[in-house]
Amino acid sequence: MMNYRVGLIVPSSNTTMETEIPAMLMRRMAVNKDESFTFHSSRMRMQHVSVEELKMMDCDSDRCAIELSDAACDVLAYACLVAIMCQGKQYHRISEKRLYEKTTENKCSAPIVSSAGALVRSLSEIGAKRISMVTPYMKPLTQQVVDYIEETGIEVVDAISLEVSDNLAVGRLDPMNLVHIVDRLKTTEADAIVLSACVQMPSLPAVQIVQDKIGKPVMTAAIATVYEILKNLNLETYVPDAGFLLAKKPSAVLGSSNFS
Repeated sequence: MMNYRVGLIVPSSNTTMETEIPAMLMRRMAVNKDESFTFHSSRMRMQHVSVEELKMMDCDSDRCAIELSDAACDVLAYACLVAIMCQGKQYHRISEKRLYEKTTENKCSAPIVSSAGALVRSLSEIGAKRISMVTPYMKPLTQQVVDYIEETGIEVVDAISLEVSDNLAVGRLDPMNLVHIVDRLKTTEADAIVLSACVQMPSLPAVQIVQDKIGKPVMTAAIATVYEILKNLNLETYVPDAGFLLAKKPSAVLGSSNFS
């Protein structure tokens, strides 16, 4: 059996990253008996989702990467999408490179996956040109996420902001409410739906339901993060009932799938 250590760089008030990412990989373990995953966290202080707190929190990510490399993790996931996207265009590249260098300096190199980078790369990989999304953020922060994604060449045709600034409250949102919230989202012109553009906003139980309901690919920041964790471990990118991106035999692009 192959054993993989997954390091999680976690905002201190985040309660969902350590729930949904392990949940997806545990689903995978149920159908892949020759693999096992363990999860190891280091936390960055953050209570409220504001630009000021997010930027202060990001400064702690270097320490977290070093601590997790002490545990010889096989891959590290920095899963706070808005902390990256509020820092300016393409910051995911800067962050991932810097954190990788920190693990290398600590003599235990580990690939770095940021949820921000994973989301934009995954959308591009499946050929999504237009998306609609749901965020828990206040509207100004949602706009920063929209601007960041659109700078990569993907148009955001609609975005719903739930306007929850307390990060603990975000983690307590009922994921099944998304099944009804998506009814208010403009999806006709979208190639794909980002049901949760936030790793703290619970969404996993609703993903497959919403995808079956609207007949278009549905993903989340957490799903994109798991997708790239698996890619970096050179594993098949399959998780049961986790939407289009983690399907058993995902098509390379949207046009060659059942969602054409």
